[in-house]
Amino acid sequence: MALLEAANIKHYIKDRLLFDIDQLEIHKNDRIGLVGRNGSGKTTLLNILSGKLKPEQGIVIQHVTNELLPQLKRTDTTKSGGEVTQEYINEALIKNPEILFADEPTTNLDTEHIEWVEKKLAEWQGAFVIVSHDRAFLDALCTTIWEINEGKIKEYKGNYSDYAEQKELEHRQKQLAYEKYEQKKRQLEDALKTKERKAEKATKAPKKVSKSEAKITGAKPYFAKKQKKLQKTAKAIETRLEKLEKVEKVKETPPLKMNLPNEDTFKDRIILRAENVTGIIGNRVLWNKTSFHIRGGEKLAIIGPNGSGKTTLVKKMINQEEGITISPSMKMGYFSQNLNILDVEKSILENVSSTSKQDETFIRTVLARLQFFRDDVYKAVGVLSGGERVKAALAKIFLSDVNTLILDEPTNFLDIEAVGALESLLKEYEGTVIFVSHDRRLIENVATRILAIQNGKIDLFEGTFKQYNEDKRKKTKDIHEDQLLVLETKITEVLSRLSIEPSDELEREFQRLLMEKKKLER
Repeated sequence: MALLEAANIKHYIKDRLLFDIDQLEIHKNDRIGLVGRNGSGKTTLLNILSGKLKPEQGIVIQHVTNELLPQLKRTDTTKSGGEVTQEYINEALIKNPEILFADEPTTNLDTEHIEWVEKKLAEWQGAFVIVSHDRAFLDALCTTIWEINEGKIKEYKGNYSDYAEQKELEHRQKQLAYEKYEQKKRQLEDALKTKERKAEKATKAPKKVSKSEAKITGAKPYFAKKQKKLQKTAKAIETRLEKLEKVEKVKETPPLKMNLPNEDTFKDRIILRAENVTGIIGNRVLWNKTSFHIRGGEKLAIIGPNGSGKTTLVKKMINQEEGITISPSMKMGYFSQNLNILDVEKSILENVSSTSKQDETFIRTVLARLQFFRDDVYKAVGVLSGGERVKAALAKIFLSDVNTLILDEPTNFLDIEAVGALESLLKEYEGTVIFVSHDRRLIENVATRILAIQNGKIDLFEGTFKQYNEDKRKKTKDIHEDQLLVLETKITEVLSRLSIEPSDELEREFQRLLMEKKKLER
């Protein structure tokens, strides 16, 4: 039996049909990820399904209790974003609803808190529908993906990676269908041209037959008859061409090749040095003295809990504060959540072109990769949504006359498709990328080095995020094994003493050590 049923749902935003959904069902233990572009109606759909909003047409039947975890958390609090989210999730789960709707539950959370939310939802027994741009989060939790696209919902079985594979297969099938269509179209066009040429020749008498002979033998009527037959065949081919079902060409992503300033003098060379740099805010030490360097063309991810000093470090680099020296060949472009680099009165294209040396065709190519197609580029920045403004600002930085991108949480407010597009751009970019992010999939797919700030110190790891996590797990395992060995030695010693001179104190110590061992083993 379905826990929730929705049928013939239609909803409008002003005159625009947001979605037109024939049928949706949520069943027991469903783990659903809801994805779609910014503005496609994900939040609105959650509100309709949870009963917070009535659809303009259609019906939603709720057979069980549900709870909605909203996207906008309250701000009238001194607690951190992670603490507020934990509180919201705990409050929701205590009510024990049979369906949980969660709208971007990981926004502004650091990795530690994201993993806490992940674990909490993985252990929870009810059904849920989650809106999230965090692909690793959806991979860990979901068994079904609902995609909103042009007002319709399509269901894909599996987690986000399975969904991405199915989308890639659909893309290849469309490409194959287009190639078959083009081949058939060419064959029919060639056949038509051949018949038309033959029909034209059929009006002429053979060269070796004189006019008088042609008249006697009746050649003219014969060729006229032949011409009519050929024209009839040509007409049939033309009809087949007209009736041939048109298949649209699949949009291919063109590779990027940018001309970067000082390309020959910064690639693989040290472009930034940090010597004995300390992170201090007021009386608080974020990290102790640290030294490191960055080479041209590297992709460096800066990771760590909220409040650990990631943005502080980035600003020290940009402002070239004490201990930071940069190469004259390094030209930086900085992206932060403060989008004041955009002129709201000007169009997207004008904003991007104002600081770029790339030609308009290339600029349009990058904008298209970030989902600004054709006339979209002429939209004034003032009318754009929050997510669109972030994309416009990223495009402006990306296409500026720089060779080093410094990006502070670039994926906040982006939909999954835009995050994927940004990831692709950063991987293809031949300059240096220094980025702060909690998006584990972005870090995993882009970073070639990891700079981790934790517990008041900075560690630089030479390798990818996957290798970093494997190394971290190995070190944690080694520490645990050492601690277990120490505990087992103490337990053996206490057992030995208990057998000789038993006492309540020794028994309590024995039980305490056993509990500690069990806790460590867990």
